[in-house]
Amino acid sequence: MSHWQLYLVRCADGSLYTGIATDVDRRFNEHQTGKGAKYLRGRGPLTLVYRTPAGDRAQALRLEYRVKRLPRCEKERLVNGERRLPPPAE
Repeated sequence: MSHWQLYLVRCADGSLYTGIATDVDRRFNEHQTGKGAKYLRGRGPLTLVYRTPAGDRAQALRLEYRVKRLPRCEKERLVNGERRLPPPAE
């Protein structure tokens, strides 16, 4: 069983990208070299600003969806440690 993680990347323009991966360091390196998410291409330099365990793939996908729906200010609070992850949807 793979252990997935949720991560957030800050782009040079200040925007935040949310993703999931089993190997965040490898995935972040792919983002930095222009592979993977089209959103991040040309938005460097990139900074990995947040990562947390997310369970199995299904749990990680649900968590990613919930975080992507958060307003930017709430994502910033998450990055700054001022907010907890959103609870699972009922």
